[in-house]
Amino acid sequence: MYFAPYIGCIMSDKTRKIAVLTGDLVNSTGLGPEKVERAFVALEDCAEMQAEWMGGQSLHFTRHRGDGWQVALAEPKYALRSALCFRAALRALGEEFDSYIGIAEGEIKGDVGPDLNEETAAVFSNSGSALETAKGKDALSKTHSFEKGYAESTALLLDLSLESWTTIQAETALKMLPPSFAMTLTDVAHDLGRHRQAVAKTLRAAGVAHIREALTNYEFAKDKDIA
Repeated sequence: MYFAPYIGCIMSDKTRKIAVLTGDLVNSTGLGPEKVERAFVALEDCAEMQAEWMGGQSLHFTRHRGDGWQVALAEPKYALRSALCFRAALRALGEEFDSYIGIAEGEIKGDVGPDLNEETAAVFSNSGSALETAKGKDALSKTHSFEKGYAESTALLLDLSLESWTTIQAETALKMLPPSFAMTLTDVAHDLGRHRQAVAKTLRAAGVAHIREALTNYEFAKDKDIA
């Protein structure tokens, strides 16, 4: 069993709400061991990137059952953005890479430890249940929220967008999806070794401006408890 490295705990004795994402790689058997390992490197790197959104708190990326993984978000409003980034990070490796993801929100008490396999709060099992729904033969989206309403509706539309992304679009979009929006087009072009105009064209084709606006509005509504 894989144990995620200890980066730090979400320290608090108070009851608080978190979000949990539970994932399984799509067609891991077909990918083969080498590509599976590449996928997990990309997922773990993405989790480290997202820690900044959580006020520097680790997501405690944990691998389980060979092709499964799980993270805990200290800022649950970012759950849909987080799921999209994880899937974009995989798609950036190639169009054969993807993950089913189940999302749940819930309250916990005490610290979230470095190995999420040891967590027993309901939010962790609810996220696993959402994952099983996402993997169902009748599922419309590879990302499924345990909570219905706005979260599930938004997840469906985000999935529709991501499913059409090319590898280059996913790689480019991933640079612009963090909520801080710290990177400029020039920064992205420099990082990817591409022309600024080409980056702008790729982002337009992927609908990234619309996706960012939708996520920002959703997260604002979550802050106001109206989503």
